[in-house]
Amino acid sequence: MAMGGAWGRRIMKVFPALAGILGGCGAWFLNTSGTLETADYVDVERYMGTWYEIAKYPNTFQQGCSGVTAEYTLLTDGRVRVVNVCRGDDLTTVKRTIEGFATVADRSTNAKLTVYFFFPFGAPYWIIDLDEDYRYAVVGEPSRRFLWILSRTPVLDDTTYHEILQRLPEKGYDPARLVLTPQVAEERP
Repeated sequence: MAMGGAWGRRIMKVFPALAGILGGCGAWFLNTSGTLETADYVDVERYMGTWYEIAKYPNTFQQGCSGVTAEYTLLTDGRVRVVNVCRGDDLTTVKRTIEGFATVADRSTNAKLTVYFFFPFGAPYWIIDLDEDYRYAVVGEPSRRFLWILSRTPVLDDTTYHEILQRLPEKGYDPARLVLTPQVAEERP
């Protein structure tokens, strides 16, 4: 059916306004236009150690990864050594490992870091939610294209996971985009 004449012109005038209104509703619900709030304060030494990836926004650099872990080690110069491990579907075979380092970008909170895997190109690593006992952390970045939920154990209890999901829209993240990362139920050496 052709959209000519006066009727077609009306639709063409209304459509951009309607798209703007609907787009604004999504931005309001997800708060994507505001500043991304981070955790109030991160004790860098307590943050060190092994973290298990529980869920993430899909991304190209982690395609085909299961059993993902991140190991953080504080170096004497204040930088953080980062070792990310991607395992295969069997959760034991290491498919690839990438090493880099991170620096604290905001010393007032220690929640904003910059991570470097291909120096001098850094990427923001912002801790946007952190358990008071450092049992879980949620990591994002200002554009909200990337998101990770991390845990000190390979399994995060359902109640805690769903509480995290409920807080994500306030940070501008859509929990429906998260993909669970398969992990083994026991600790790795």
